[in-house]
Amino acid sequence: MEIIKVEDLRKTWKWAWLWIRTLLLFSLPVLVLGLIFLIYINVLGPPPLKVPQTTVFYGTNNAIIGEHEPLGQNRFWVKLDDVSPHIIDATIAVEDRRFYNHHGFDYKRIAGALLADIKAGAKVQGASTITQQYSRNLFLDPDKTWSRKLKEAVYAARIEANYTKEDILQGYLNTIYYGHGNYGVEAASQYYFGKTAKDLSLSESSLLAGIPKGPTYYSPIRNLDNAKDRQQIVLDAMVANGVINKKQAVEAYRTPVEIIGKASLPEEAASYFQDEVEYILKNKAGLDPDLVQLGGFHVYTTLDPKLQEKADHWVEQTIPNTSSIQVGMVALDPKTGDVKAMVGGRSYKDSSYNRATQARRAPGSTFKPFLYTAALKKGYTPSSLLRSEPTTFYEGEENQYTPENFGNYYANEEITLAQAVAVSDNVYAVKTNIFIGTDELVKTAKDLGIKSDLSPIPSLALGTKPVGVLEMVSAYSVFANNGERSAPRFIKKIVDYKGDVVYEQGVQKEKVIEPEYAFVMTDLLRGVFDERLNDYTRVTGASVKGLIDRPTAGKTGSTNYDNWIVGYTPQLVTGVWTGYDKGKTLHEFNDVLYSKNIWAHFMKDAMADRPIAQFPKPEGVVGVYVNPDSGLLSNEHCPQKRLSYYIAGTEPTSYCEGQATENPEKITTPKAKQKQGIFKRMWNWLLN
Repeated sequence: MEIIKVEDLRKTWKWAWLWIRTLLLFSLPVLVLGLIFLIYINVLGPPPLKVPQTTVFYGTNNAIIGEHEPLGQNRFWVKLDDVSPHIIDATIAVEDRRFYNHHGFDYKRIAGALLADIKAGAKVQGASTITQQYSRNLFLDPDKTWSRKLKEAVYAARIEANYTKEDILQGYLNTIYYGHGNYGVEAASQYYFGKTAKDLSLSESSLLAGIPKGPTYYSPIRNLDNAKDRQQIVLDAMVANGVINKKQAVEAYRTPVEIIGKASLPEEAASYFQDEVEYILKNKAGLDPDLVQLGGFHVYTTLDPKLQEKADHWVEQTIPNTSSIQVGMVALDPKTGDVKAMVGGRSYKDSSYNRATQARRAPGSTFKPFLYTAALKKGYTPSSLLRSEPTTFYEGEENQYTPENFGNYYANEEITLAQAVAVSDNVYAVKTNIFIGTDELVKTAKDLGIKSDLSPIPSLALGTKPVGVLEMVSAYSVFANNGERSAPRFIKKIVDYKGDVVYEQGVQKEKVIEPEYAFVMTDLLRGVFDERLNDYTRVTGASVKGLIDRPTAGKTGSTNYDNWIVGYTPQLVTGVWTGYDKGKTLHEFNDVLYSKNIWAHFMKDAMADRPIAQFPKPEGVVGVYVNPDSGLLSNEHCPQKRLSYYIAGTEPTSYCEGQATENPEKITTPKAKQKQGIFKRMWNWLLN
């Protein structure tokens, strides 16, 4: 038995203490540096996790109508709960098996990678964790240099110190590049498989999880064999990680996967509408314009994709491709002000100029309902009589104005207000404007929502001052909505990539006229399609009345350069303008027919699946049967009759004294037909 001497023990202890002191001496700087590093990352705090994301626009029923891509990249942010567990398991297995057990750095992998680099004499193998890769995606360039690695370590430490593992994994899955311009698992899932990330199968997930290793090399579109080899590696890693068994791996590998290879978003619909929404985002919603470009917002709009499709269809069907005439069109819900469809031109690709919101054109006779609303408030009734004949109006000795009816046709006798509206008599309108005071028309138009500049002049009654399609449609919505105006609304709410609502717009209602006046005005505008009001010419809506199968009101209007119609049911208001961009005169035989045909076909199509609704009659309105020509109560002497509505107390009390006819229900033959030659009669019929 060997005896250990005390001196030997002392010598051994001396050497051991020397090693301990040496170790402490060299370890102290490392400990100090580590402490400084911890203090440093805590002082810096959590790094911002802002990532360029694609902003998506939704229509009604959450249907996607378009997108705004940052720098031409597809990026969609989804929560971890909206990602298939298969893609989560596959990603962790192949990228970072010990993800939940480390604090941002996998030291075993680092050591292995370091040995491989030393043997190769170069940087050949990576050991980055998901956290490190996430920090690289957010803040750094992909160069494999030691300085970049050091910065990556700092960012990774800050992320680990301030965010949960779920936050990190969610961020990684939403920022990793999957090839073909797709960043994030949602964009990649939509692109490769045409489905959301939540619906990915095990086979699809294992194929997708292998792509980030080499987005070009492992793309199943460019090289399916490479992608399948990589899928096998992913599945083996999942088996090794215990999230699937061998049998599941084999089945997943053998399961055929359909590769689509394009984003599942539809071809961009309603480009003009989307432009208007982006303008609101940048200028009215209080959002930083830079954030709009890369914020990944989910914008829930008022657009109805089905109605938009119908609007586009009837514009395309009605106007020949050979014509250079343009169009502006808006369809709006009068109850909410929600813009349901918008056409800003024939081709957004050829011209992004929005003729529905940006253009200002003379509205012609579509402006007359504002005049007659003011007149009703001043005591006019549907039976008010004025003479229709060539008339010159004077403003001083030198300034004279002589309005003309279309085609220079006149009744040359008194006509009722109801007839004046229906046949669009210009002389009646100018007389009324002067009688009630030209300021009254300006005030009423402004009250109803016309924001364009107006002048209190006699000719304003004929719509000589330019206005926009949207403001005209919005103003008409007052009549359809019992005197209440709902401000036009394009956006219901905006949600950021985290799911927080950052902007919301409710319905903004304002009562601008009494319900009685709105209802009586609507009844007058229904007469535009009622041939019982024919007089010296046909009612202006005669040519499309066959397409109207429910209570509908409206007004046509035209100038030498513009053709309009704005009309409505209780559920929908639509306005259509057609004309040339640069003041070209409308062609007599073709151009003047487009707006009415687009409007009538669209309204019939748009309302086809909706129940027939009546305009609700408010208290303070009475209906009586009157003779259309005289405006007096119908009787056996004037049996032709039409139910007409009046403000209570203003309805006629006298009976007509005309001659009886053999057929009381016979539609009146326009007097103009009796006075005109055959060509003028054909021309008049064509236009109406």
